[in-house]
Amino acid sequence: MSQATPTPSRRDQILQALAMMLEEDSGKRITVSALAKQVGVTEAALYRHFPSKARMFESLIEFIEETLFARIGRILEEEHEALPRCAALLALLLGFAEKNPGLSRLLDGGVLTGETARLRVRIHQLFERLETQLKQILREAELREGRRTTLPASAAANLLLATAEGRISQYVRSDFKRRPTEHWKEQWILLSNQLLRESPQPA
Repeated sequence: MSQATPTPSRRDQILQALAMMLEEDSGKRITVSALAKQVGVTEAALYRHFPSKARMFESLIEFIEETLFARIGRILEEEHEALPRCAALLALLLGFAEKNPGLSRLLDGGVLTGETARLRVRIHQLFERLETQLKQILREAELREGRRTTLPASAAANLLLATAEGRISQYVRSDFKRRPTEHWKEQWILLSNQLLRESPQPA
């Protein structure tokens, strides 16, 4: 006998509706009134679960962080070389954005214009964490593999993440028509071929 799919909590329903509105109402400012209508409850009912719209956005950002970094932890356990680790991390980020168009608008940051500053700070911090992780992977390559980045590790990590961020921004600007993963395999081959070189051996 198959188990019934559990009904999402009202809190989860609100967050799912918000993510859907971010995807479907591209370019429109989301109001609590419109969100309440989408969920099928009163504004007062929304506020019983979230004290403000900012807290709803923050909960979505927390979901993004938890999902990405839990999977990155598994990547680091499964992959032991720098290039496969970087490839998997960037593919994860691009794939997540592509499968979650509404959340990609949060990653892009444009939808947070006019919202409380702490939300933009949270998105900035998320990308800072990703860049730090890439930088650590690249620095470890010299110790683990005897290979170093052709650019300083911090510059190389910044280049990789900026490329991924650009793909996500294109996705949002195109109203989700230009997929972040389109041409990515070929682009990654070009980037990765220039990323590392053998460390010089002492004479």
